[in-house]
Amino acid sequence: MNDHIISLLEAHDIKPTGNRIAVARALDDSGVPLSLREIEETLVTYDRSSISRALAIFREHHLVHAIEDGSDSVRYELCRSHTADTDSDLHAHFYCERCHRTICLDGVALPSVPLPDGYRMTSLNYIIKGICPACRRGQQAEPALQ
Repeated sequence: MNDHIISLLEAHDIKPTGNRIAVARALDDSGVPLSLREIEETLVTYDRSSISRALAIFREHHLVHAIEDGSDSVRYELCRSHTADTDSDLHAHFYCERCHRTICLDGVALPSVPLPDGYRMTSLNYIIKGICPACRRGQQAEPALQ
């Protein structure tokens, strides 16, 4: 059951410890980017520092995207590229201002941003803000935790 997660960790040159497998599985199972607090609530037997250390290693090895959606909380999602060197699956996100959920928009093309000579991009954070379909229909999703 953990084979997929272990393979993903190893593809990013991360040793698959129990803690790292648990954090990666929580992100994989969620289907949406999660805040540190949401990961903590999913992994109640793990402390904040253990989860934070795993996330720091994941960021260093390009296994997670850290999304700053304007909610004063960074959200994390697994990077589906299979390299520890670069992020090849950068994509846009939608932040619902009503239910405070952040949703991946995998099919939305990102605009090209030409940088001046000498600049090198290390990450891209493209957020579209508005109201999600469930909230527009009055069927507000359960609010995300901050």
